[in-house]
Amino acid sequence: MYKSLIRPLLFKFDPEKVHYFTFDFLRNIFQIPGAAKLLEKQFQLNDPRLEREVFGLTFKNPVGLAAGFDKDAKLYRELSSLGFGFIEVGTVTPKPQPGNDKKRLFRLKEDQAIINRMGFNNEGVEKTVERLRKNNGVLVGGNIGKNKITPNERAVEDYVFSFNALFELVDYFVVNVSSPNTPNLRELQDKEPLTRLLNTLQQENQKRPKSKPVLLKIAPDLTDTQLLDIIEIVQETRIAGVIATNTTISREGLKSENKNETGGLSGKPLTKRATEVIRFLSEKSNKAFPIIGVGGIHSAEDALEKLDAGASLVQLYTGFIYEGPALIKKINQAILEKAESFKQ
Repeated sequence: MYKSLIRPLLFKFDPEKVHYFTFDFLRNIFQIPGAAKLLEKQFQLNDPRLEREVFGLTFKNPVGLAAGFDKDAKLYRELSSLGFGFIEVGTVTPKPQPGNDKKRLFRLKEDQAIINRMGFNNEGVEKTVERLRKNNGVLVGGNIGKNKITPNERAVEDYVFSFNALFELVDYFVVNVSSPNTPNLRELQDKEPLTRLLNTLQQENQKRPKSKPVLLKIAPDLTDTQLLDIIEIVQETRIAGVIATNTTISREGLKSENKNETGGLSGKPLTKRATEVIRFLSEKSNKAFPIIGVGGIHSAEDALEKLDAGASLVQLYTGFIYEGPALIKKINQAILEKAESFKQ
C-alpha cells in the first residue's frame, strides 16, 4: 500500500514539506486511542532471537533509524513503535541554527536516492534535552556536531557542550565530522584534529561514574589510507565503534535530473560503497570494534550484506522513505530466517 498508493502521492510534493507533514500526521495518528497498538501489531516483530548486545547495550533488534530524520527528538517514541530497535536523533548543535537556504532537499527518483544540503538545521541541544526527558524505554543515540559559525579550531568546545548536555538522556553518542553540508567540517576527519576531539570527549566520558559508548560517523569518500587511519584512531582513543557511512559527495552513475545539486547523496547509489567500507574496516581491524552499517539499505538483502560484511547493527534513512516502514519488519524477518537456515 505504501509504495503503490502513499508514496506516489507524497512524492508529488516538495520533499522537505512532506517530511514535516509526515511528522504531523504520525503525531496525530498516535493520539487516536488504539492507533499505536494497531501500528505496533502491523510493523513490529518482537523476538528475543533478534536481540543484540553491542558496546554494552541491549538492542531489541539490530535495525535502527539513522540520524537526520528526527533531528530534534520530536518523534522518536512514535518512530520506535514502527519496529525500529533504536533511534538516533540529531545531528544536534549547541545553539539553534536554521541550516542552509531552501531548497535544500532533492529526490532522485530514477536513482532511488536523495541529495540533501540541510546544514545541521536544528533547534539546539537544550530543546532536544527537554524532549528526551519524556523518554520511557526507547534506546536513543545522540548525534552531535558543531555550529556553522564555530571555527574548526574551537569545534571541540561545541562537541563537549552537547555531550555534557545530553549525557544522562542518550544511550550512546555519535560524533559527526563527516557531513558535507557544513563548511570545512570534513577537515575534522584528519588524523590530528580527530584524535584530539575524540580524546577530549573520552576524557569527559571518564569523569562520569559510568561512561557512555562514543561512536564516530565517517564519510564513504575516505581513501583506504584514511580508513586505516580511522582504525588506528578508534583503537588509540578507545571509542566504542564506527558508523559507516554518512552521505557521499560522489555523483558517479546517476541518472536523475537533480543529480548535479550540491550536498550529500544518500540511497541506493551508496549501497555498494558503504558495504565496501564496512568490510574494509572489519577485516583490516580484525573485527576489533563494532560497526553500525548505513547507506543504501532498500531491501532485506541489502541489510544482510552489511551484516555479513561485518556490521553489528544497521540503520535506515533513505530506504525507509522509499520503501516505507514495512522494510524494518522485512529485514528482521530475513535475519531470523537466516539464523534458522544455519541451524538446519
